[in-house]
Amino acid sequence: MTDELLTSDEDAGRLSAIDLLTDSALAELGLKDLLAELLDRTCEVVGADTATVLLLDRDSGDLVATASRGLDEEVRLGVRIPTAQGFAGRIAASRKPVYLDRVDATSVINPILWQAGLSTLLGVPLISFGELIGVLHVGCFTQRRFSDGDIRLLQLVADRVALAAQSRRSRLERSAAEALQRSLLPTRLPQVDGLELAARYLPSEQTGVSGDWYDAFLFDSGALGVVIGDVVGHGLPAAVVMGRLRSALRAYALEVADPAEVVTRLDRKIQHFEPGITATVTYLVVEPSGDALRVSVAGHPPPLLSVGGRRAEPLTGPTDLPLGIGIDRERHSMHVPLPAGALLCLYTDGLVERRDQSIREGIDELCALIDPSSAVATCAAAVAGIVGNRVLADDAAVFGLRRTGEAG
Repeated sequence: MTDELLTSDEDAGRLSAIDLLTDSALAELGLKDLLAELLDRTCEVVGADTATVLLLDRDSGDLVATASRGLDEEVRLGVRIPTAQGFAGRIAASRKPVYLDRVDATSVINPILWQAGLSTLLGVPLISFGELIGVLHVGCFTQRRFSDGDIRLLQLVADRVALAAQSRRSRLERSAAEALQRSLLPTRLPQVDGLELAARYLPSEQTGVSGDWYDAFLFDSGALGVVIGDVVGHGLPAAVVMGRLRSALRAYALEVADPAEVVTRLDRKIQHFEPGITATVTYLVVEPSGDALRVSVAGHPPPLLSVGGRRAEPLTGPTDLPLGIGIDRERHSMHVPLPAGALLCLYTDGLVERRDQSIREGIDELCALIDPSSAVATCAAAVAGIVGNRVLADDAAVFGLRRTGEAG
């Protein structure tokens, strides 16, 4: 590819400078520091006065000025360019280089560019593995005609910048998602007389943390609320939505007692404020006496119940539609007796679903692993027996609730 793109010894010499873009010394830099260093080198090898990287904000679709050399105001003032508008927007929409020999209000929508006195601009898309990452543009304060060689060279620079930016951003997003997940999952489950609670969460080794979550909280009445859910998607976006759903469900649980009504309100919230998001959830409330619970299931794998030391079986009852699909249907709550010694197991599909078997087979395998004598042992057996040495393709959570005796 390099031989095809470079046509002269001069270009080859300039490319040797670009090789510095993969310098091992840059490996430990944060994203902004990395981009700043790369832009310094970009100006040098292309012979430009300014260089700016605008990264694509996946949520808004805007191009956001993230790093700049020679036009620091773009970053300081938080410049955002809608895709398909202006100079940078045209580059992003077409995914092709754009050259401007006139920089004014008729050719760009960002006034910083012409107020700085730029005369020419050249921009190319940042693309990594077919995904648009953003836009890189360089400018000169004097009139200059960028050659085809300049364009090819800048695109090579952009490819390396895109790869570096995507790698750092993915790493940052994964770290942020892990921190968010840790902050939202309960560090300590409630202590309830007559009940034993245990839980385990495993991030995917392929995608990291995602939208799986569980929660447990006490009401003033002495009742216990337990929820387990799964937001469709992976990484930081799914973890962020998961955090919002967790907070919303807690708020609704304080307002209404019926689990089905709580889930109904949560569904309305998703449809209105999280369009395009789908999630499954199981929410239950253990009565203050501890001898029964009410549960509502929204598209989630069925809870498993062991009574009298017998093998666990899936609860039979209505499973309502997942959240966020845009169909308003009545939701249901089941009343489930919880005699002394009974154990209830909640889990996400990442635990029981894999390519070489059906989810029914996975549920049956989990039923056989449940230890009716201990919620802690049940969670440990589920992780060891089902996951074992297998590489998880999705994150997974399991929650065990056992009634040890009469509630206090």
